[in-house]
Amino acid sequence: MSRIGKQPIAIPPKVKVAVNGQKVHVEGPKGKLDWELPKRTSLKVEGDKIVLTRANDDAQSKALHGLSRALVNNMVKGVSEGFVRKLEIQGVGFKAAVQGKVVNLALGFSHPIYYNIPDQIKVTVEENTKITIEGPDKRVVGLVASEIRSYYPPEPYKGKGVRYAGEHVQRKEGKTVQ
Repeated sequence: MSRIGKQPIAIPPKVKVAVNGQKVHVEGPKGKLDWELPKRTSLKVEGDKIVLTRANDDAQSKALHGLSRALVNNMVKGVSEGFVRKLEIQGVGFKAAVQGKVVNLALGFSHPIYYNIPDQIKVTVEENTKITIEGPDKRVVGLVASEIRSYYPPEPYKGKGVRYAGEHVQRKEGKTVQ
């Protein structure tokens, strides 16, 4: 049996889990999430726990069993606590601002970059250079962070660009004149 898949998921208070066939609906104080289970897995709510089972013991069923359990666990954690990703902007004149549902990024290009914020995601900017991305869906929070970072990833010579908080950028030595 899958080591991850066989572990039950505890349902925190204020979180509601509904199962309709293969559809899983999780609702909590931070938002609502829906997901469809793979055909080889099934889900049961037993009191304050969620238990996932699989149809048979072939390799793909085992893999989907652990994956399904991890994704449902992330859904439960997301609607109760939420997920956070932090970005830092480094560089002279580089800054960010939130204007309604749009993040305005000035990253040294001749034009500003506008990034539309998806639903259920909250973006805040502190000190014009620290971006915090929050939301109930771990995948979407990570996707938003990676898309904003992709506009100007940290470069190795001066270290300027958009990076994850705490990310170490390996610096290179510039060319020397002989």
